[in-house]
Amino acid sequence: MNLKAIIKDWLPKTKTYFSTFPWKNMLVFLLFLLIAFIFWLMLFFQKQNIEGTYRLPLKYTNIPDNVVFDNPLPQYIDISVSDNGAEIFRLDIRKKDSLEINVKELTEDGSTLIQGEQFRQLLRTKFASGTIIRGYYPMTLSLSTSELESKELRVAFDGELTTSRANLIADSVSFIPERVMAYGSRESLDKLQVAATEYTLFKNLNATSQLPVKINPVEGVRFSPSEVEIYIPVVEFTEQSFDIPIRAAHLPRNLDVKFFPSRAKVSFSVTLEDYVKIAPEDFEIELDYRKFRNNEDGRVELNLTKVPAAAIDPKISPTQVEFLFENVD
Repeated sequence: MNLKAIIKDWLPKTKTYFSTFPWKNMLVFLLFLLIAFIFWLMLFFQKQNIEGTYRLPLKYTNIPDNVVFDNPLPQYIDISVSDNGAEIFRLDIRKKDSLEINVKELTEDGSTLIQGEQFRQLLRTKFASGTIIRGYYPMTLSLSTSELESKELRVAFDGELTTSRANLIADSVSFIPERVMAYGSRESLDKLQVAATEYTLFKNLNATSQLPVKINPVEGVRFSPSEVEIYIPVVEFTEQSFDIPIRAAHLPRNLDVKFFPSRAKVSFSVTLEDYVKIAPEDFEIELDYRKFRNNEDGRVELNLTKVPAAAIDPKISPTQVEFLFENVD
């Protein structure tokens, strides 16, 4: 029997079953369950001494830059409390905020061990006044520190910078601030010459940008600040080219040289601002006779001997030319 026949056979039976189902009794039963649940909630909310256990994340603030903690700091504290049902229910569904540990404030009197009533008062700020704190772990918090050596380091970029098709990075990047302080043991600091950034990709830049970048963490060393701003100067550019004559220098008086071709094309990029400032006379290709006179293949490599600073990435075409010496009467 195929599926279509089975469905055709069972469909009337299904309709008959649901048409005779005691829906009224079912609705009454569900209503009774809802009322019972509401009464249970009311009793639970009014009940006293309901216990609950919660984990609070710890957030350490105002830590001096030039110190390191002598002991590892816990990231959480587990707390057992008791209160009425309504407050316990609220604690169960509420997102747990971090408990702030203000290191500078808590240690300003010279004490570094947080325990007893001081610790309880700190924990009580996260609960209602009627909530009883029955226990917590860890029971003490050591904020003892040791002073570190310090060293000022230049920030260095580690990563890749690319621009969109019609743009170029106009100059070297800079940082704000340009130098950061590193704190650590003398041995750790002696290994550092620069404060390198995290490896970062900045792609398709089309305008001058100032962007945040983090200092790459080093084990046992703290950087202040741990994040700097990188300044990337980007300018719009265009392509330009000139045909430049090829000349020879230091030729004997009775000798001349012909180059084939006699000119080379110099192509380069230039910013729109400098485009009108560059002329063919700003470029020179001058070959030293003493360096190519013994070339047996009759060819010589071309190099630019004069190029303006505004020309970006200049290229010569062709890169080689043939030459022929002629005697001059």
